[in-house]
Formats: sequence, structure tokens, C-alpha cells
Amino acid sequence: MIVMIGIRPLVELAEGEEMTKTPGEVQPPKQITKAERDARKAFRQVDAKKAMTEHEIAQKAFSNNRERLKAERLVREAAGPPPPKTKASKAKGK
Repeated sequence: MIVMIGIRPLVELAEGEEMTKTPGEVQPPKQITKAERDARKAFRQVDAKKAMTEHEIAQKAFSNNRERLKAERLVREAAGPPPPKTKASKAKGK
């Protein structure tokens, strides 16, 4: 059985399976204890520090790579201008 809302199927139910809630009915959120809130807060803080550390490492690597490439470019430019490119003439078959 397919439950339709509008033109799209909302939920596909197996044959013989019945819906226990009407569409739009929502279960109230589960109340969490102070200990659970404190634990979630601690885990969020640890995750935030870890993410910031990873971001800082990536930024340092990017900055170091950019500085290395800049130094290489400056050495190439100081060595002299690159040789002029020659265009290969196209052979026209008339």
C-alpha cells in the first residue's frame, strides 16, 4: 500500500501493514535528563576543538604550499623570461 500526499508517495507500506499514525501526527520529543544534556555539551565541545584543530592543520598546509609555490615562481621569474612560443604554421592544402 502506498500512502499518497499530493502527487508523491509519502510512505510505502508492505501489503497488509497499517499506519498507526495519521499523516501530520508527530510524537512529542523525548525529555532528556540534565546528565544527558551535560554529556552532549561535553561531546560537542570536544568535537568542536577537534574540528578547529583539523581546520588549522589544513590552513597551515595550504599556506606552506602557497609560500613554496610562490618562492618557486619568483626563482623562475628571476632566472629570465621564458623562451617565446612559436606558432606552428598550418599547412593549407589548396
